[in-house]
Amino acid sequence: MVVKEFRICMPLTVEEYRIGQLYMISKHSHEQSDRGEGVEVVQNEPYEDPTHGKGQYTEKRVYLNSKLPSWARAVVPRIFYVTEKAWNYYPYTITEYTCSFLPKFFIHIETKYEDNNGSNDNIFDSEAKDIERDVCFIDIAYDEIPERYYKDSEDLRYFKSEKTQRGMLKEGWREHQKPIMCSYKLVTVKFEVWGLQTRVEQFVHKVIRDVLMIGHRQAFAWVDEWYDMTMNEVREFERATQEATNKKIGIIPPAITISNIVMPSLIRSGPSSAPTTPLASEAPEFLAIPKDRPRKKSAPETLTLPDPREKRSSAAAMIPDINASGEPSEPKHN
Repeated sequence: MVVKEFRICMPLTVEEYRIGQLYMISKHSHEQSDRGEGVEVVQNEPYEDPTHGKGQYTEKRVYLNSKLPSWARAVVPRIFYVTEKAWNYYPYTITEYTCSFLPKFFIHIETKYEDNNGSNDNIFDSEAKDIERDVCFIDIAYDEIPERYYKDSEDLRYFKSEKTQRGMLKEGWREHQKPIMCSYKLVTVKFEVWGLQTRVEQFVHKVIRDVLMIGHRQAFAWVDEWYDMTMNEVREFERATQEATNKKIGIIPPAITISNIVMPSLIRSGPSSAPTTPLASEAPEFLAIPKDRPRKKSAPETLTLPDPREKRSSAAAMIPDINASGEPSEPKHN
């Protein structure tokens, strides 16, 4: 098990990011989805917890086979997804990732948001005071980003918001930027399979770091798109985008309702997460009806058997039958 604490600062307030986070997650999921792969939203509804109060519960399926490294694709099914369950009691959230194909694989993320530059070293004392972990700061403007995810429009060194007049972020911006907030994320990755544990846990933490970097960059780079939205408006955007994303990856969209009805506080888990196959217009190759193929000509088209009533040929008559005892038996006549 590997535990890391990521700290990601942004030139926003915690209250502003409440809208920006929802907008970014919906838009990012839609952009990263394609036919057969992406993020399917299974459930998204209000939820109330006796400890944390009112929040939002979501369950998603993340289809990502092509994004796995080659050594992982060799051991997982072609149709592979990770189940994400999240309880959002902003400014505190819990997110869990599991995979039915890999029962010993588990990711647990606890997130807290504060209006500071990542200076709170005791923010997780009540959750993980005695747990040894690495603290990793992520600079959304100057840390290296995978080349395939880089976009000029999202380069925060050169981006300036028209609506907020924030940006362009200069080196060392976290020391003097006002306003500023920090996402504190306590990430636990567990994969208890001998021979693969270290490799998988290290790979997953690298992926999580890249996802956090990209998501937080985009939240600020898109600030002019969401800055004037109300909570009701961003929830409607979320609902419409989720339906479009489900269609985009080739899955019949579920009935997603976002209402003001409070869910029972004692029910925490979402619906059953048994593996399913994304629906498509054509059957998978392994289920398709075999195509007509020309018959081989190595054997005659018809085979004529001798009439058993005819007498045996003289040559056949010379060969005695052998019975179960191994002794020759008398020829049988009809």
